[in-house]
Amino acid sequence: MIEKETEGIENLSDEMKEALAKAINEVAEEEKKEEEKRELKRKREEEAIPEVLRTLLDIPLEVSVEIGRTRMLLGDLLQITQGSTIELDKQENEPVEILVNGRHIARGEVILVGDKFGVRIIDIISPEERIKKLGKI
Repeated sequence: MIEKETEGIENLSDEMKEALAKAINEVAEEEKKEEEKRELKRKREEEAIPEVLRTLLDIPLEVSVEIGRTRMLLGDLLQITQGSTIELDKQENEPVEILVNGRHIARGEVILVGDKFGVRIIDIISPEERIKKLGKI
């Protein structure tokens, strides 16, 4: 198959061969320019993203840790006084839920950090998922 294609080229005049070579070079140059444009566009997009992210990184968020939940009747709520106990749905050693702006992003275990409570992360969603969750209103 290739031999048949090259047979036709060999029979071309020198002028035709030069014109064909020139056309091939022009196409190659055009492809190179297009690739350079795509690369430049990609670099600009990469440079723009960090600038946007830098702005977003300074947004304050509320982080809370939920140790458990319960449901109660309004009447029971009104009877609560100082010293009352509210039983929650979690067991003593179960992981706590970590929420950012009210959205679940991780689970952890309660620890002491000096004389304060802290949470050691044991399971967390990906950064991409965190951004998606925070974007939902």
